Amino acid sequence: MGSSTESHGSTIHVPPLHTCVLKSRTSANRLFAIVYSFAISSLLYHHCIALLHSFTIVSLLILLADAVLAFMWATSQAFRMCPVERRVFIENLEHYAKESDYPRLDVFICTADPYKEPPMCVVNTALSVMAYDYPTEKLSVYVSDDGGSKLTLFAFMEAARFATHWLPYCRKNNIVERCPDAYFKSNNSWFPDTNRIKMMYKNMRVRVENVVQEGTISRDYMTNEGESEAFSRWTDEFTPQNHPPVVQVLLEQSKDKDVTGHTMPNLVYVSRGKSMNLPHNFKAGALNVLLRVSATMTNAPVILTLDTDMYSNDPRTPVRVLCYLLDPAMDPKLGYIQFPQIFHGINENDIYGGQLKLEFQIEPSGMDGLVGPSYVGTGCFFRRGVFFGGPSETPELNQDHLVNESINSKEVLAVAHHVADCNFEKKTKWGTEMGLRYGSLVEDFYTSYLLQCKGWKSIFCNPKRPAFLGNSPINLHSILNQIMRWCVGLLEVAFCRYSPITFGVKSINPLTGLCYAHFAFWPIWSIPITIYAFVPQLALLNCASIFPKASDPWFLLYIFLFLGAYGQECLEFMLGGESIQRWWNNQRLWTIRGLSSFLFGLAEYLLKFIGISTFGFNVTSKVVDEEQSKRYNQGIFDFGVPSPLFLPITTAAVINLVSFLWGIVHVLKQRDLEGLFMQILLAGFAIVNCWPLYEAMVLRTDEGKMPVKITLISITLAWALYLVSPVVF
Repeated sequence: MGSSTESHGSTIHVPPLHTCVLKSRTSANRLFAIVYSFAISSLLYHHCIALLHSFTIVSLLILLADAVLAFMWATSQAFRMCPVERRVFIENLEHYAKESDYPRLDVFICTADPYKEPPMCVVNTALSVMAYDYPTEKLSVYVSDDGGSKLTLFAFMEAARFATHWLPYCRKNNIVERCPDAYFKSNNSWFPDTNRIKMMYKNMRVRVENVVQEGTISRDYMTNEGESEAFSRWTDEFTPQNHPPVVQVLLEQSKDKDVTGHTMPNLVYVSRGKSMNLPHNFKAGALNVLLRVSATMTNAPVILTLDTDMYSNDPRTPVRVLCYLLDPAMDPKLGYIQFPQIFHGINENDIYGGQLKLEFQIEPSGMDGLVGPSYVGTGCFFRRGVFFGGPSETPELNQDHLVNESINSKEVLAVAHHVADCNFEKKTKWGTEMGLRYGSLVEDFYTSYLLQCKGWKSIFCNPKRPAFLGNSPINLHSILNQIMRWCVGLLEVAFCRYSPITFGVKSINPLTGLCYAHFAFWPIWSIPITIYAFVPQLALLNCASIFPKASDPWFLLYIFLFLGAYGQECLEFMLGGESIQRWWNNQRLWTIRGLSSFLFGLAEYLLKFIGISTFGFNVTSKVVDEEQSKRYNQGIFDFGVPSPLFLPITTAAVINLVSFLWGIVHVLKQRDLEGLFMQILLAGFAIVNCWPLYEAMVLRTDEGKMPVKITLISITLAWALYLVSPVVF
């Protein structure tokens, strides 16, 4: 948006900082939604009439499945009503502000376990943002170590030393890829001092990895008494679940310089206090501690949150954000700017659907045309003010508090330790009206939802060069486990007092409320997927027809609904620059997730709801196994873990294969295809989708094959379902 000013009677036009336009396919989306709605309504009407004439368990299950599918489709259309595209013009920012006018920026990076999230991974993320094209005197990086590990602290002491060489190297040579690991692997450019910097990085990496492997820090690695004193806090009583807070300033702007004499950004290590007797509220609790600690030290008005492995891929990203924040015409209720989660290292066809293109890129652009996307936990720039509902009980935590003392002074550190203590939040509004909100495992989604209910807005910024790149799990079990955890958190939001389908629709607007409802009720996809994976196939094994004949007009309605839903999603993938093969793998994983992550997430939430102990929180491992990596790059599925998550999938694969073969034999014998055609078609489609499962169960011999135990249990379960199915059919 541009603006105009008047000077001596003449109008001076200031070039725009950004533009926002409606996507060209919006009208087609709306027309399709109307047509498809009539088709769905007709199908549900048909089911209800059939159920009234002849009530059976099967017809009730099919009605339930189609009703859930209709609900999820209806909520998904909210994303397609106003999708927008944005462009930013960084070159025009000089007309609005000088570098000296840029706001201060605090960066939060969270890690939790040095063995599942290798410290060098976190170090690379931190170095990539410390090297931003942004005034270093206005930049501070805070690292939250929720595992309370001295190994992580040691890694950042090493990183602080290396940063004094890495930052000037990036500035001098105008490096774009400022994550050291990514830069040295890409070898895009080579300069006279590159080999020296690379050797320094390699030596640092070796020292850090040796310390992590040994689990202890040799005195040979400590360069001064200050470091020895820092590590002395790790006594025998200090455990990851029970320890006092640790706040360690590793770099300070007012004192530390790089090798060229340039000011270094602040770098602060934080491990919040924990007690076995108090809830720690997972990542939300860790981020709230960083909010408080940073408020006592730098109190920057802009905050960036990042995951362990989500490194910066574009050094100009903060300046891109300022094109929104410094625009005088921008809505003052703009609370945050969300960048998409994009992953590197995804294999050619994205066999696990790890890019989550629909959830992280396509659907956020649809929300952007309403009041803005949800927060996805990383790659998000916030105004600090969104986290504070009013004046704080602690003066140092007020948003307008000015910090004039050294961040390493005794007074500042004392307050920082106080607000990082596990007892600080007692009888305060933190987690309810201040900071990130507690009450759900998906604290990012829940917080952004409640912020938008209070009137805050957001923007989805999706530049051509990804602003951030992260790691996606490269084995199926890790992906399914991660999504199962999300499912539990999403259902906590769906059925809380602020449910999006009721409170959200009224508090924000109907379309945005439906968008949040679509995400919140994500796990109920498991209901129609499970029904359609088993019921028609078991009916086929019992020679029972449950769908209209191929010559019946209602059959054409089913085909239209199937092709319409799949076709729309395929088209969106292709318009988003993805291949048909990637779309196919994404829909395959949607089915697999429905029979595993969604199903188990729903079950775990229900058990939790009635007070039965569940599996609990588990950090997704970022450690890469060489053999798994090799299979992944070859496009081979990895099922090497004997997990219960695989049981419903493999059982469905067995039943669909047997029912398809039985159906073909029956048709050849009876010469009657019409009545069972749709069930055979459905089983055949499932077989094509399940092909990697059949390979893993029967044909493969490598370590990524399906465990024999899982295969045998699945066959037993399939046989048991067949034996009891005559009672229903």
